[in-house]
Amino acid sequence: MRRRNQVDNAWSQIDVQLKRRHDLIPNLVSSVKGYMQFEQDTLTKVTNARAAAVAAGAQGPAAQAQAENTLTQSLRSLFAVAENYPDLKANQNVMALQEELTTTENKISFARQFYNDSVMAYNTKIQQFPSNTIAGMFNFTQRQFFEGDTADREVPQVDLGMAPQVQMQAPVAPVQAQQPPAPPVQPPGPPQQPGQ
Repeated sequence: MRRRNQVDNAWSQIDVQLKRRHDLIPNLVSSVKGYMQFEQDTLTKVTNARAAAVAAGAQGPAAQAQAENTLTQSLRSLFAVAENYPDLKANQNVMALQEELTTTENKISFARQFYNDSVMAYNTKIQQFPSNTIAGMFNFTQRQFFEGDTADREVPQVDLGMAPQVQMQAPVAPVQAQQPPAPPVQPPGPPQQPGQ
């Protein structure tokens, strides 16, 4: 029961951060709407993804994770499009909201890690003997992990807006012509005596 309660507590920590994220997104959308008049499709995707993420909250970790991953992708699209609007990038309100969202994303990441660690410990406990017999009698069932976005596993591409850099390669030794191997050297034998 202690393990199960730890899983529930860990899930509530994720839930708190997700609600914070969901509350920040409408403010962000309304702040950028005036600047991004020609990007209504992107804004609509973010709004719809947020609504789906809020609705998925009652459907369990797997559904919640999938909806949150979709929301993350739509936010990435929004931030990518925002790069084309210099006035928007200079807006202090938008910058503050982006910073708050980034902080919240970090907190979600830590909470997700704690939750998944708790789920692993709980699932392991209910599968081990002798606790598995008690878990079976009292209907303790396995919990689902909160899976991250597959795009999170990809190596990020960083562009710092600098001039392209020349890639340095390790120096290559000049290719030498193949020569036949030298015959093995025989160690000198004992000195020959005259008349032998």
